[in-house]
Amino acid sequence: MKVMLQKDVKDLGKVGDLVNVSAGYARNFLFPRRLALLATEGKVKEWNHLQKLADIKKKKANVDREKLVAEISGKTISFKMQASEEDKLFGSITPLEISKALSKIGFEIDKKDIILEEPIKMLGQYKAVVKLGEELKGDVTVIVEKI
Repeated sequence: MKVMLQKDVKDLGKVGDLVNVSAGYARNFLFPRRLALLATEGKVKEWNHLQKLADIKKKKANVDREKLVAEISGKTISFKMQASEEDKLFGSITPLEISKALSKIGFEIDKKDIILEEPIKMLGQYKAVVKLGEELKGDVTVIVEKI
């Protein structure tokens, strides 16, 4: 019996795969758990259509992210913080603070997309990497000055 998987099934396949299984396995295990549907011609066509729409949306989102990375690359953000005599900050600058500063200049970036080697705890100039996707990266310069 040919079925179309709706969820990943261990040792059988991934979502959207068309697989041949025994009628009993499909009827007693896959169908009651809503892991698969009977692969009729109409359902297969509908699934393929939905996959094409999802691919188009994904490509459009990638184009938007590429534009955002191009705009954000090379931007400079400055922070004025209290520091000790040895230029050590009272506190630190984390991706959350960088995300808030970027939103003030018009870029909505999630804190999870900002990568720092370690939290910034000293005065100076640092690089933060904004990663939006597999290979979409942009550098933001972070300058920390004393009040």
